[in-house]
Amino acid sequence: MKILGIESSCDETAASVVQDGRIVLSNVIASSLEEHKLYGGVVPEIASRRHAECISSVVDEALANADCTLQDIDAVAVTYAPGLIGSLLVGVNFAKGLALAAKKPLVPVHHIRGHIASNYISCDIEPPFLCLVVSGGHSHITAVKSYTEFEIIGKTRDDAAGEALDKAGRTMGLAYPGGVSIDKLSPEGDENKYTFPHPRVSNSMYDFSFSGLKTSVINTVHNAHQKGEDIKTADLAASFQKAVVDCLVDNFELAARNYGYTKLAIAGGVSANSKLRAQAKDMCDKNGFELFLPQMKYCGDNAAMIASQGYYEFMAGSRAGEGLNAYATMPIDKAVF
Repeated sequence: MKILGIESSCDETAASVVQDGRIVLSNVIASSLEEHKLYGGVVPEIASRRHAECISSVVDEALANADCTLQDIDAVAVTYAPGLIGSLLVGVNFAKGLALAAKKPLVPVHHIRGHIASNYISCDIEPPFLCLVVSGGHSHITAVKSYTEFEIIGKTRDDAAGEALDKAGRTMGLAYPGGVSIDKLSPEGDENKYTFPHPRVSNSMYDFSFSGLKTSVINTVHNAHQKGEDIKTADLAASFQKAVVDCLVDNFELAARNYGYTKLAIAGGVSANSKLRAQAKDMCDKNGFELFLPQMKYCGDNAAMIASQGYYEFMAGSRAGEGLNAYATMPIDKAVF
C-alpha cells in the first residue's frame, strides 16, 4: 500500500511516498529556511507564501521520484495539526483538492504522531514503547501504546526545549537556528564552565520547564556585558546545552523506570542534537534499555514521517472529508478532526 504524505506545518514544504508504512520511495523537501534566517526566526506569512508557491511541484517531484502516479496511490495523508495555521492551511487545502480530484481517501495526521513515526522508517521498532518528542514547539514524554494510541506522561509547562535552545543561541549571537549552532559549537567548549538551574515542576515528576533556564542564560550574557566581562561563547553554549539535555534525559529515565518501559525512542527536530543522542544512549546502556533514534534526515519536518503515520491511521480507519480543517494546537492523545 502506497501513501502520499504532505507536510507544511512550519517552513518546510514536503511530500513523500511511503509503502506499507516503512519503505520510503521518495522524500522531497523545499525549505524557506535561508529566507527566515534574515529575521532570526520563522516569519509565518513568508512561510505560508512559500508553501503556496511550491507545494504543487514538490508533490509532482515526490510522485516522479517514487516512479508512480496518483492512480498508484492508495491514500493522501496530510498534516492538519499542530503548527503555524497559515502554513497548515496550504497543505490541508491542497491535499483535500488532490484527494477529491483523484478520488482517493484523505487521512489526517497529527504532526507529533508523525515525528514519532520517523522511527518506523528508520528502525525496526513497534509499539509499545516510550518516546521523548523534542522539537522547537514541543517537549513530550509519550507512551506509544499502539500505532494510533498515545498517552502523555510528561510535557513542558512553558517553553519547548528547542525553543529555549534557539533563543539562547540568538542571545549568544549565533546563527539561526540557534539550537543547531549551539550543537556545532559546544564540542569546543567546557560544559562545566557555567552552572545553570535544572528546574523541577511541582506536582509532576515528568514535566519540564525551560523558561527559567532560558532566562538564566540571557541574564548571564547581559550581566557580563554590563560588567565589561568577556564570555567564551563555546563554554556558554556547551554549559547551556548540557543543562537542557540533563533535564530531558533525567525525566525520560525516570518515566521509563516508573512506567516499566525498556524500549525507548526519541523523535522531533532536537533528536538530531548530538549531546542528546549520546547522553540518551549512555542512560539506556546503564539501565539495559533499548534506544531507537531516527535517521538524521528524518529528525526535522518531512513528509515521509507523515506518510508513515498516515498508513497506520488509514489502517485504523481514520478518514477525513472535504470539511477537514487545520488547527494550530491539538493534543497528541486527543486528536480530532
